[in-house]
Amino acid sequence: MHREGVRLIEVSGLRREFQVTVRDPGLIPALRSIVRREVRTVAAVDDITFAARGGSVLGFLGPNGSGKTTTLKCLAGLLTPTSGSVRVLGMTPHRRDPEFLRKLGFVMGQRWQLHIDLPVTESFELHRVIYGLGKSEFRISRDELVDLLELGSIVSQVARKLSLGQRMRCEFAAALLHRPPIVLLDEPTLGLDFDAQGSIRRFIKDYVRLTGACVLLTSHYLADIEALCENVMTIANGKLTFSGTLGELRKMSGDVKRVRARLLRPLSRMEVEHLGTVVEQTPTTLVLDVPRGDAGRVVTALERFDELMDVSLADPPLEETLRELYVGYGARQDLDSP
Repeated sequence: MHREGVRLIEVSGLRREFQVTVRDPGLIPALRSIVRREVRTVAAVDDITFAARGGSVLGFLGPNGSGKTTTLKCLAGLLTPTSGSVRVLGMTPHRRDPEFLRKLGFVMGQRWQLHIDLPVTESFELHRVIYGLGKSEFRISRDELVDLLELGSIVSQVARKLSLGQRMRCEFAAALLHRPPIVLLDEPTLGLDFDAQGSIRRFIKDYVRLTGACVLLTSHYLADIEALCENVMTIANGKLTFSGTLGELRKMSGDVKRVRARLLRPLSRMEVEHLGTVVEQTPTTLVLDVPRGDAGRVVTALERFDELMDVSLADPPLEETLRELYVGYGARQDLDSP
């Protein structure tokens, strides 16, 4: 089935509430709570609306506790929305229909799908039975994933003896043996070294290209997002704060360029502060934020210093734009709250 460009995930006005216990610290409040528990309602996600298409990876960014994983669990049918609509492949996830489950892959960086005391190949066989795959179909899919993920002899080993990077590659294979068109990835490269992260990114690209799958990716590593995603969303305090292309997100840094100079000897703050906003200054490094239109003038001014070794221009790091989206939105909420 041709899926590229087709809306496979549609979310409208999603809200998910939880009941949390309210208790003051100390022994007496703890005893009182046994008799009479006070609870309050908290919205983990509130009025989330977005769509995701086949043949693409949608990045989902936010700080810890912002609502990313709650959103993914609603998409996977592990949580039932309090209100709003969630449709995945035209189906309602929380009904957990077998047809829906056969078309979903979910990889969480901190969760095991493999049986830790069995060789990986036997865990694969268990997944074949669970998803009702024919032996021929299973072998083709397994062999392709083993090749794409460079598993080789790893699959014959007991899962608990694998390194974290090896295990995560096997987790991907187990989760995608049934070739799901919807793949939810929650921090899949968390804790992996540089080489392992690169392997996972290459695999995700290949999988989307080969299958036309729709992938929703959460990650704390911006390198994951920048390598894989054209479109991104950001979330803070349970609400979407941005939805658009990665290029549009970069432009939110404003009309600012970052000037980075390498120095033979230190310059005094008085010599440079009139050029722009000093972001970093060490004996051998100077970093300035300057208005985009002034960048050429500032570079020319720096080149007049004998101490200058090299100078470069770039946009401010994406992390800073994200920090403003996270913290800035929280500040607005505080101002708007009664």
